[in-house]
Amino acid sequence: MPLARVVLRGLVRLMSAARQWWPQSTGRRGPVLGAAAAAAVAAWVVPYGVLIAAAGLTAAAWWAGRADSGETEGTAQGPDARECERLRVIHDALAAVFSAPPDWPVEDRLHAHGEDCQKCIAEFRFGAEGRLTALRLRYPAYFADGDSGQRERVEQVLAAKLGREREVRFRWEEERNEVCVTVAEELPTGWCVQRFVTAPGEVVLGFTDAGAVDRTLPVDTGDGSAVDAAAVVWRTGVRSQFPHLLVAGLPGSGATSLLRCVALQALRAGQVLLIDGSGTGEYACFAGRRGVVAVESAPGAAVAALEWAARETERRLLDAGAAGGRERVREGRALWIVVDRPGLLGHLAELEGAAAPRELLEVPLRYGRAAGVTVVLAEHIGELESLGAAVLTCARARVVLGPAPPSRVQEILGVPAGGTPAAEWPAGRGWARVGGGRALRIQTPAAPDPDDRAAGDPQRRAVLELLPPSAVCGGPEGEPDGEGAGSVQAI
Repeated sequence: MPLARVVLRGLVRLMSAARQWWPQSTGRRGPVLGAAAAAAVAAWVVPYGVLIAAAGLTAAAWWAGRADSGETEGTAQGPDARECERLRVIHDALAAVFSAPPDWPVEDRLHAHGEDCQKCIAEFRFGAEGRLTALRLRYPAYFADGDSGQRERVEQVLAAKLGREREVRFRWEEERNEVCVTVAEELPTGWCVQRFVTAPGEVVLGFTDAGAVDRTLPVDTGDGSAVDAAAVVWRTGVRSQFPHLLVAGLPGSGATSLLRCVALQALRAGQVLLIDGSGTGEYACFAGRRGVVAVESAPGAAVAALEWAARETERRLLDAGAAGGRERVREGRALWIVVDRPGLLGHLAELEGAAAPRELLEVPLRYGRAAGVTVVLAEHIGELESLGAAVLTCARARVVLGPAPPSRVQEILGVPAGGTPAAEWPAGRGWARVGGGRALRIQTPAAPDPDDRAAGDPQRRAVLELLPPSAVCGGPEGEPDGEGAGSVQAI
């Protein structure tokens, strides 16, 4: 595009912005005009000042009028006919949701059929394909924005109008009666589990949007290159406020893969007890490995392993009490209890007349933090109530995988997710909340079963490379008090 056209368009936009600012600048015009007069005098007095001012104005005009980037800003220029029609469709769709009470003045109704959509649409942005990518809406004062059900109705309408195959994020600003809508960028899905650069006791649960967290980690993308990715890091140990993790997922959402990823990272500096409640052999690759206490799937053996874990937690607490609280859990002594589908395991154990796993997990959950014991559980999203009060109270680090309804995600995480899922989510996609802040979008690293031939060879090799070598006779190295994998079997 010729430079003259870019500069001319920039001058027009600057003049348009000045016209919009002038009526709203009552009380501030005097200082601005004074500063402009002083700048004009300085430009006239200073040598080559006029040329410098002209060059600066030209540069500002070029910046404002540079070639379109494929997006249409609603505040800089007006929409065309096709874009107006799209905005009109959204306005009319929200009219039923934001319906006014019968006694509300007609002139104050924002989302009424036939009204000007510019009254309620403050800002908008269209992408290169002519589809909306961002929107800021004003909603009427009578709308119950504190009701999660009412919010969900609005979010469902907007997500449908912006495209169900896209992930849509929402930010409600109750102070100004506005809701900001953005189409989220796609998170990477092909990254595998690997040796992440973390401190002892830290576990990478997945990756999120850039800028959502204050920490990035170098990640091998699998094609020979590395990138700095925003990572969701879960901190465990005696100083952690959220020492236990609960993963809720839909079938096929990647909850088992996430538990396998956590176990691989925990084995770098600790012991792991794996309980496969589904009994499908998803953790068979860990059997006999160094640092793995046991891998159990049969109900009777799993209950015996959990009984050992409860007694081991009590023994560690007694040791810490005998040392007067001065003894810290040394590196390599941390114990991780990883349980997949405890609800199903409890049902099978009840049929065999064994103790309920949720009762055996109470001691590690309630007192494991002081003893260096971490509990990680994964359960179907519809069976969380069967886990018991101890799990729901102590496992405060939460991950929800799969396209669950926003109301259900808020119930599990404790805060609104701030978005709606796409119609089809890849495995490992969901929401996480590992602290007291807001919910984060998350994509977990791929950690498939190495025996799963349906998984990709690079991902299977990544898991095999992280597995520790086989344990030597006499138990894994670094186990406290000589207790090894055979100690559970002896119970």
